[in-house]
Amino acid sequence: MTALHSLEHILTRTGLLSPEQVQSALGRSRETGQSIIAAALMESGIAEADFLTALGRVLGLPFREIDPSAIESDVLEKLPPKAVFQHNVLPLAVENGVLLVAVADPFQAGLLDALRLASGLRIRFALAPAAEIARAARKRYGVGAETVEQLVQDNRIEAEAEEARFKTDLNEDDQEASIVKFVNQIIWEAYQERATDIHFEPMENELRIRYRIDGVLHPTPLPPRLTRFQSAIISRIKVMANMDIAEKRLPQDGRIGLRIRGEEIDIRVSTMPTVYGESVSLRLLVRGKRHIGLTELGLNAQDQTLVEKMIRRPNGILLVTGPTGSGKSTSLYAFLHEINSIEDRIITVEDPIEYEMAGVNQIQVRPEIGLTFATALRHILRQDPDIIMVGEIRDFETAEMAIRASLTGHLVLSTLHTNDSAGAITRLTDMGVEPFLVASSLEGIIAQRLVRRLCLHCRRAIPIDDAAALELRLSPEQRATTRIYADTGCEQCRQTGFKGRLGIFEILPVRDEIETLIVARAPSSAIKQKAVALGMKTLREDGWLKVLDGITTIGEVLRVTEETD
Repeated sequence: MTALHSLEHILTRTGLLSPEQVQSALGRSRETGQSIIAAALMESGIAEADFLTALGRVLGLPFREIDPSAIESDVLEKLPPKAVFQHNVLPLAVENGVLLVAVADPFQAGLLDALRLASGLRIRFALAPAAEIARAARKRYGVGAETVEQLVQDNRIEAEAEEARFKTDLNEDDQEASIVKFVNQIIWEAYQERATDIHFEPMENELRIRYRIDGVLHPTPLPPRLTRFQSAIISRIKVMANMDIAEKRLPQDGRIGLRIRGEEIDIRVSTMPTVYGESVSLRLLVRGKRHIGLTELGLNAQDQTLVEKMIRRPNGILLVTGPTGSGKSTSLYAFLHEINSIEDRIITVEDPIEYEMAGVNQIQVRPEIGLTFATALRHILRQDPDIIMVGEIRDFETAEMAIRASLTGHLVLSTLHTNDSAGAITRLTDMGVEPFLVASSLEGIIAQRLVRRLCLHCRRAIPIDDAAALELRLSPEQRATTRIYADTGCEQCRQTGFKGRLGIFEILPVRDEIETLIVARAPSSAIKQKAVALGMKTLREDGWLKVLDGITTIGEVLRVTEETD
């Protein structure tokens, strides 16, 4: 029986594909070079785990669910990282001189011989889904393990660990260099994990790399011996960002425009000298990313109606407040996307321009040549704008220009770093803005935070205890009929229990009663009390609504609001 007839016979015996589907899968594999497993899955629409289980019964191979933590370190050493990542396999156990290896495609040509040669042991296959094998391999061997192994094998340690020699080796044409490949792998891995930041942190005995995912830092599994290449890795990043790689004593800033596997990624780079070397932080911005709409921010129906009224007013200032990383820029972009039309001229001044918007005139601040927020605003007013967006109000001059713009018939959107909505008023007066100008120009203030969304695949319902009932202000009747959820953790959410984020909001419309308090220089606490009396929900109260909707947890709301409420 030929190999083709053998494959046809095996696929037919699984009982999951019709003879026509088997022939179609074989034809697709021949024409496209796709693996027979992938072709069969595409043809049949069957879940990979179900298909491999049936295939295992035909071939006499076990199907395994992979628990990376259960694999012993000495077993991992039986196969080199290069073989593991090249063939997408994973050693599971050694039994009587036989190495049990998880594979997703046992039909790979020469796979058995390649693994036997690499390990020096007899090989037995177990079947497992390809994605599970890849995730487990990254977790146990570390990101870029095969690249680091290649560095050692090529005996390039001295050439790439000594910065003076490294400088002459790195250039844009050297795309196959191992260090270049490793840095690209780290960035691509971070992008796939939905990370917003990557931190390279030199420690005493290791180079630690962490990703910020959904606002929380997660350590990245790395191969051993990576510390030996610390200087080369950091130098590569600095070269990519057009920084001075010889300067290690001072902080530096730069930007990288990177294209990896068809994705355009803009990266802001910051270096900082530390005791054990330069710490490097990368902020990832995906070019061409779809803008989040107003309905996707997390506003409830009442608040969304209020915000829609505010952003459609002909003049005044609308401020979005919160600490760094609380989603202020995302909200501003959502507002602009909502009101962007051919009838209105919209001009923004930003630092940096995080996302490009069609139909909007965007200006990048450049303080080194005198183009500051205030300078740009002064000239924007001569450009006949209808709507102006200022990335951030940082000083009196910018605040004064923003107020002047609002009082001359323009809608101004901007951000301010304060802990709550009422604090923005105090901040403006502290900058030197007269209270009567603040009262007459401000239309509303939105304070916001980001909470992590519960993973819908693994969230679990939990009973409401006395403490939770007290926090959520539930009556005994409501407590009996209300369901809340807690995080668990699964492969879908990287074992965190959460996937994605949404905002919680505190919206303060500046009405007559609030204006009176502003002019009287009332403290922010008094202004907030009056706003609550007029119906404003605090950040924490809006968070409780998200908890009752099953979107997030009590712990998440407490984590982001504990200092403000």
